[in-house]
Amino acid sequence: MLQTISLVVVVLATVAGVAVFARGAAVIVRQVRVGRPAPGRLSPAGRRARTLVREVLGHGHFRQRPAVRAAHWLVMVSFPLLFLTLVTGYGQVVDPAFALPLLGHLPPWEWLVEAFAWLGLAGILLLVGVRLRRRPRAGEPLPERRRSRFFGSTRWQAYFVEAVIAVVIVCVLALRVLEYAYYAGEPGLAHLATPLHFPLTAWLGEPLVGAGQAALADAITVVSAVKIVVSMSWMVVIGLQPSMGVAWHRFLAVVNVYARREPDGGPALGPAQPLLVGGAPLDVTALDDLPEDVTLGVGHVEEFTWKGLLDFSTCTECGRCQDQCPAWNTGKPLSPKLFTLALRDHATAAAPFLRAAATARPATPDAAPTAASPEEIGAAALAGRDGFRPHSGDVLGALTEAGATGPGGVSPVPSDLVPDVIDPDVLWACTTCGACVHQCPVDIEHVDHILDLRRHEVLMASAFPAELGGMFRKLESKGNPWGLAPRKRLEWAKGLPFDVPVVGADVESAAEVDYLFWVGCAGAFEDRARRTTRAVAELLHTAGVSFAVLGDGETCTGDPARRSGNELLFQMLAAQNVETLEEAGARRIVVTCAHCFNTLAREYPQLGGRYEVVHHTQLLDRLVREGRLTPVPPAAGEASRTVTYHDPCYLGRHNQVYAPPRELLGAVPGLSLTEMPRSGETAMCCGGGGGRVWMEETVGTRISSARAGEAAATGATAVATACPFCTTMLSDGAAANGDDVEVLDVAQLLLAAVRRGDPAPAD
Repeated sequence: MLQTISLVVVVLATVAGVAVFARGAAVIVRQVRVGRPAPGRLSPAGRRARTLVREVLGHGHFRQRPAVRAAHWLVMVSFPLLFLTLVTGYGQVVDPAFALPLLGHLPPWEWLVEAFAWLGLAGILLLVGVRLRRRPRAGEPLPERRRSRFFGSTRWQAYFVEAVIAVVIVCVLALRVLEYAYYAGEPGLAHLATPLHFPLTAWLGEPLVGAGQAALADAITVVSAVKIVVSMSWMVVIGLQPSMGVAWHRFLAVVNVYARREPDGGPALGPAQPLLVGGAPLDVTALDDLPEDVTLGVGHVEEFTWKGLLDFSTCTECGRCQDQCPAWNTGKPLSPKLFTLALRDHATAAAPFLRAAATARPATPDAAPTAASPEEIGAAALAGRDGFRPHSGDVLGALTEAGATGPGGVSPVPSDLVPDVIDPDVLWACTTCGACVHQCPVDIEHVDHILDLRRHEVLMASAFPAELGGMFRKLESKGNPWGLAPRKRLEWAKGLPFDVPVVGADVESAAEVDYLFWVGCAGAFEDRARRTTRAVAELLHTAGVSFAVLGDGETCTGDPARRSGNELLFQMLAAQNVETLEEAGARRIVVTCAHCFNTLAREYPQLGGRYEVVHHTQLLDRLVREGRLTPVPPAAGEASRTVTYHDPCYLGRHNQVYAPPRELLGAVPGLSLTEMPRSGETAMCCGGGGGRVWMEETVGTRISSARAGEAAATGATAVATACPFCTTMLSDGAAANGDDVEVLDVAQLLLAAVRRGDPAPAD
């Protein structure tokens, strides 16, 4: 009778679980298909498959969290491994002695099952402990709760998933214990009741031997049924919650990692993705040929690519991105996690009506069915049509408290992503430092999505911070964000004890010298950056490296425009520079600005400009190692100096250049390097990226002040940088804090040591 009841319950639970799970999967597929094409995201298949296997099995994105990495890996591997024990459970409901053919009593398989059951249980308990310890606590002030990376996560979903995993694993272990005791009492199976077959559970099963075969059989039946029912309950719950990323990521992450931007496994950082129109990169020379109703950037959810919509569905709400975000950590409303969740919930709500409207309208020979209007989407949502799911209470509350919603909160299915879903203060708080992308374990491309929204706001809505308007005008009219005359680009070289040759005036072509020295706008116009430019020029001259500059032929690379969303202005400036560089015969370029380095090396190839670009710290490090530059120890009695190094985001995280600046500092006698708590891959941004150097910070603590405070707390007397934006921002931050710390470029510190051996006039 017990077996019959158990079998009926198991069959009903399985039918319900599979049906509802399949429905949820279909909902996600349809939702993702609402998005635009994402060319190149599925090929080359071989490279992507290799990357997928390496990333999933290696768990490389669990950086700086070795215990969590190990625990999550064990839970992940135990999921497919222990699935076969679920299959066994169906047979055990009918026959307690059932085992899988061939595999069931194979010792290596039994060892594997027991080992991963115990390890998986330990792993899930550790993960639960981490969540409980780091959870935001009710009653705490908002600033305290914001410090938790789980702030804004849907807590019940995470606890439900973790509880199901724990219960299923406990059932697996309980069945192994019961099987041992049951086999020991069965004449034909007694030979299996040994430590060889039960290496990690025999000690628990031994006390149950002799408890009665009928009782043990009933216990096996019940525990098997419980394991199946709990597993099917999990499938029902997540099937009813297609936006439950903490559960669905088990499946979606595989696709998301496979379809990542870089097939070889690099993060979605470095070059910004081209602005796509009709699936192809925008060609500014063909603007007049674009349809009148063309959309640039992303203003509505269906304008994301399918990969973007998959990103949102894959989010696990783990908060690693939020934990690293400099904007969030200084009191700004931007949280990469809450940004993603807001777009996910909006996509979940809007997708059914977008699909319905697209299929209801007759297609014409010249155009595909258009999407639903804002009024249609809103009316459908308010009517409660199938598929509508408002924001969860936890996420909505977090967004409201964080300031990430529009006035009055988030409407059920708003139309314009900005400001109805994403508040403008959230969008423009991003420094594009890439910490979120770098930390995300499922390869969500936050920076690309923020940039797409900015592009729409700038190019279509003309809605952007007022400070950017002035910067755009200066870039367009003068070719630099300061709006200074191009003829002043060579003023930095006045007073140098050697001539700085200019391509086209002093040398016919850049091919005649070792390097074209790309000075950059900051290096030419900003006083603090000019000192770095002079230091690099003097060091190259001392080392016997020939170089030339473009002088007034150089213009801004366009990085501030592109990262602020003005793609058209970027392409105009970039096209001008590529033409200039081609005419100059430039092939090898050295730069002092991390942003210029990224743009010239990683983005200009999108426009046909391919060059060998090195950052000045890379070149100077090589010159020191080759003996062409010799740093000299300080004079006797002169105190040594403690220095801390700040990693520029666009040199470090975006381009993985971490060692050369540190090697240079280590090669300078009299300098002692001390690292900040957040350094290298986890370094905090200076606050100047993403066009933020031109915008005021009016909410929370200034990022530059927070970072300068971290540097001063190390006890260092100097902060070494490798980017003019960082030099400017940290200098201002230190001054605002009243910190007694000097901010210098690595080149300036090296030059001071080199000059000790061959004194030369100071700047």
